[in-house]
Amino acid sequence: MLKIAFNPIYKHPLPEGHRFPMMKYELIPEQLIYEGTCTEENFFSPTEVDKHWVLGVHQEKYFYDLINLSVDPKMERRIGFPVSEMLVKRELIITQGTIDCCHFALEFGISMNIAGGTHHAYADKGEGFCLLNDVAVASHYLLENQIVNKILIVDLDVHQGNGTAVIFQHEPRVFTFSMHGKENYPLKKEISDLDIELPTYCEDEQYLSLLYDTLPRLIEQEKPQFVFYISGVDILASDKLGKLKVSMEACRRRDEFVFEQAIKNKIPIVVTMGGGYSPRIAEIVEAHCNTFRLAEKMYF
Repeated sequence: MLKIAFNPIYKHPLPEGHRFPMMKYELIPEQLIYEGTCTEENFFSPTEVDKHWVLGVHQEKYFYDLINLSVDPKMERRIGFPVSEMLVKRELIITQGTIDCCHFALEFGISMNIAGGTHHAYADKGEGFCLLNDVAVASHYLLENQIVNKILIVDLDVHQGNGTAVIFQHEPRVFTFSMHGKENYPLKKEISDLDIELPTYCEDEQYLSLLYDTLPRLIEQEKPQFVFYISGVDILASDKLGKLKVSMEACRRRDEFVFEQAIKNKIPIVVTMGGGYSPRIAEIVEAHCNTFRLAEKMYF
């Protein structure tokens, strides 16, 4: 059964001016249930992550600044909104959701978190609407518990996974692959194990060709035992922050190919949603729902 992490706190509203993107966390499960792709049984509600796992990735001072709501104003500006008790709690629950998904993926082949993919969070700081790096914490959890010894992070959000790249820059057991817009945020890119920078207005054929050429080679080369896939839909041509010209259909084919490679190579995969900022919320929801529809169709 496809198991999906979703806690009602995912819907917690951000401060005024940031609420629109948060609507998707409520609408995605509603749409999946309405159309019959999922039932209530598919969803599970994670709780807060144990600080032990967070502190395996994030520096103690930064973590306790978040917990104690003592983040300085400069850091809040980097993050992009005021840090509140509820937002910190939300991030802790999202992170545990990604960890929980790991166990379901090991059992069923795939599991998905409706939130997550907070790849701009570094060990010692947050930025770009990211407080904690859920995929990094979940990767640390798998390695620390000796569940796997080689992980591939496939980050196809339109923005580089800069925090993830730095966190794992000296960790050979985690290979970081980021395919992102060259002229997009963050202005200063970090160095992943593999970065593919896409030109502004990159279209379907070029985007998919690069992915088709790269991912099978990476899997053959690195032989990962586990994959984390950040499936941001901000690659869409309609996205107001994306700067690419990828169609809804090509976005769907992207997800399909990633799943095909995981299935072919018998690699468990955890999917986190990443970003999506199209002006019409219906387009964001439809693109994300395609990812869940494909998972249900291809795995179950």
